Amino acid sequence: MQFHTEFTPLTVQPQEIEEKSFAIITEELGEHSFTPEQFPVVQRVIHASADFDLGRSLLFHPDAVEAGIQAIRSGKILVADVQMVQVGISKGRIEKFGGEVKVYISDRDVMEEAKRLNTTRAIISMRKAVKEAEGGIFAIGNAPTALLELIRLVKEGVAKPGLIIGMPVGFVSAAESKEELAKLDVPFITNQGRKGGSPVTVAAVNALSLMAERRG
Repeated sequence: MQFHTEFTPLTVQPQEIEEKSFAIITEELGEHSFTPEQFPVVQRVIHASADFDLGRSLLFHPDAVEAGIQAIRSGKILVADVQMVQVGISKGRIEKFGGEVKVYISDRDVMEEAKRLNTTRAIISMRKAVKEAEGGIFAIGNAPTALLELIRLVKEGVAKPGLIIGMPVGFVSAAESKEELAKLDVPFITNQGRKGGSPVTVAAVNALSLMAERRG
């Protein structure tokens, strides 16, 4: 059985769909204060969420975009807080420069330690990750406790990330964790408020990897 609709898409070509989407985003966003280096990240975040308010709420450390590009081109590890972030990242562009995308939250030793200490796996996963990913990118889109722990480790001098992309979504500690991230003197990309999530965190990473690749 075939179903027919009166709507006909403007195009079914993937590249044309993306280009048209970005043109719409640029037009509807209007005037903004993002730099030319930051704007591709904003575009992809809005593209992933169809949420202009979320896009407008993005905050960038002045060195964030360049730090992310350099971390990717140097083959640094990219740490995801959860599998949903790991799966969405375009790994080919990361691996092209010798990097890899890792997630620790389901490692057996992480689960056992979290149970022993009666705390979240997200917290323990960050304690493990910082030992292996100095200078790398930490992409946190789901777990505010992971972001808060990473911030604590940075303040204590234990963690030395190249870039933190912190955009966890939620009602408990999500907005507050991002406020704390924005106070750090390390490169970061975050947003204000409760919104965020794995798709927009992935979008930010993929924007950076595209820029890294286009440098040749």
